[in-house]
Amino acid sequence: MRPDAKKMFILACSHFVSATCKRRVRNGIGFGFSVVVLNACVGFSGFNYSVAHAENDNEDGGLNLFILSGQSNMAGMKPEESFTPAVEKAFGKDRVLVVKDAHGGQPIRRWYKGWKAADGTRPEKTGDLYDRLMQKVQDELKKTDRGVKTVTFVWMQGERDAKERHGDIYGASLKGLFDQLATDLRRDDLNFVVGRLSDFDMSDQRYPHWTMVRKQQVMLAGKNPNCVWVDTDDLNDGANRSGKIIKNDLHYSADGYVTLGQRFADQAVQLIRAQAGVKIDQSTKP
Repeated sequence: MRPDAKKMFILACSHFVSATCKRRVRNGIGFGFSVVVLNACVGFSGFNYSVAHAENDNEDGGLNLFILSGQSNMAGMKPEESFTPAVEKAFGKDRVLVVKDAHGGQPIRRWYKGWKAADGTRPEKTGDLYDRLMQKVQDELKKTDRGVKTVTFVWMQGERDAKERHGDIYGASLKGLFDQLATDLRRDDLNFVVGRLSDFDMSDQRYPHWTMVRKQQVMLAGKNPNCVWVDTDDLNDGANRSGKIIKNDLHYSADGYVTLGQRFADQAVQLIRAQAGVKIDQSTKP
């Protein structure tokens, strides 16, 4: 298609989407349909992550989107056990969308595309798990025509970076991931809930940068009003999902994962409600 013809085609599609969006909003229907139509008109250039506010979105009908990701301790948490029921209780089952994609043993560079080592070197590939996660989010959003009212990112990761001695750049990487997601989703009100590493290796013997990563996670929450951290120090004792008794383990007990989901949900709910101006604590204590 010639450039001038392509521009006219996209412009026509844009007018069509705008008009359709306004009609559907007046009828109490959200933004999702318009995004799908626009994508069909102009095609994808990579992924289209936008979950921006719908124009005149119905305040009562918008979705609260929760994106859960990280490595093994996020993979071990089953949202249906405690997280999803808690946020559904807070906002209503039909106003909640929970999307989780987690992979054990993975460093943050597989999510953060701008990652580089302390010496300035960069790997050939970064962000592949982020693209996978966001494609999953997009696929789920296509199943609904509701607008997205709030977005909360829940993150449980850092063990691998502590093991690889990347603690001195972890804070910047985590902030970079937060900004990357906010930019891609076109949300200046993105909420961020971070699970702080547990007390597994407070002596830094097995994972040399363990305590450094913990500190960086807390510091991010302290500097950003839309970010909080969750304490996990008491979640790695007891019987694991295989029935084995663990103590200060790298992974959490069966009950610990249930509690983790509840704490994540509690903090996510507080952050969403705090957007109305209510002060909240910057951590969840046992």
